[in-house]
Amino acid sequence: MDLNRQVSGSNYNRFHKSKTKRKAVLREFRLPWYARATVIILGIILVTAVLFLGRDIFVPLAFAALLSVLLYPLSNFLERHKVPRLLSIFIAVAIASIVLACLAAIIAMQIGQFGEEFPRIKKESMEYIDGLQLFMRDTWGIAYADQLRWFQQWGAQTWQRSGEVLNQALLTFVDITTLVVLVPLYTFLMLMYKDLIIEFFYRLVARKNAGTLKKVLQESRMVVNRYIVGLMIETVIIAVLNSAALLLLGIDYAILFGILAALLNLIPYIGIMIGGLLPLLMALITKDSAWYPVGVLAAFSVIQIIDNNLVVPYIVAARVSINALISIVAVIIGGMLWGISGMFLSLPAVAILKIVFDRVEPLKPWGLILGDVIPPKRTGKATKR
Repeated sequence: MDLNRQVSGSNYNRFHKSKTKRKAVLREFRLPWYARATVIILGIILVTAVLFLGRDIFVPLAFAALLSVLLYPLSNFLERHKVPRLLSIFIAVAIASIVLACLAAIIAMQIGQFGEEFPRIKKESMEYIDGLQLFMRDTWGIAYADQLRWFQQWGAQTWQRSGEVLNQALLTFVDITTLVVLVPLYTFLMLMYKDLIIEFFYRLVARKNAGTLKKVLQESRMVVNRYIVGLMIETVIIAVLNSAALLLLGIDYAILFGILAALLNLIPYIGIMIGGLLPLLMALITKDSAWYPVGVLAAFSVIQIIDNNLVVPYIVAARVSINALISIVAVIIGGMLWGISGMFLSLPAVAILKIVFDRVEPLKPWGLILGDVIPPKRTGKATKR
């Protein structure tokens, strides 16, 4: 018995000494702060380059990940009620596809009606331009010849840029078509292999960190789910408000413009401004009073105030808990990397990063700077630790 204790004690001492020696070696070969900063900066540059160059691969995967998180409760519910996994996943993806197809059909019908009225709108726009020319001549004394020369120069520049716009529109159409085809497929496969993907993450971390990883995955799923549901509720509210305001003003194709503006509002901070241009131009062209475009501008401004101060804080932002500064920077960076898709995906990505930072002790300061909780002001007095 004593011999066993001596052997176990010697093993413990030997293990403790080797562990202490390893720590000493690590401290000796630890990189200085400037070398570590250089490695971190190079790593950020490398990750950014990979995300930018591989955007055609990562964007559909990111949208599919969001959609799979949203559809997981439905597929899981069906699976618990004895529906085979493949069939439950297919039903969930099919329901989401049908909802999106119905929305696209409504927009397509409105666009078709708009196309039928295009000759009338073109005629009214030419009359509006003639009235504008007459106003410029009578008010500022600008002759028709000078106006014609300016319009010709403007038209030449517009025609020169139209090729670039057409190419960009074609690329956007190709990107949308790719998303429509790949996202449902990726979503189906992610839901089918969700257990394999989760096990992969568990094997990446040490066993002692399995509990932390479980909490990160659960909170990430909850945040993404709540964020998407919040965006859907916000879109419906803004679409109803936009359409109602335009209908009250008597603007043609009010439902089309209201839905488009609500969908563009999904692009944070700038989407509503882009969405308000079309009804504003329609009011300028088709109405004989300046009060109609003023009314459109006022209505969209009020709706934007309601959205920013009531809908977003209590329905969307409360589900993400990211401060406004980080949100704006994230949207800009997302737009630079992945365009409009990056703007939409930036906030849930930052929200997931915040969850990870909050759970990892050395990264908690980064989680603090991303959040919207303001700590109490320091008094300047020394505090004991």
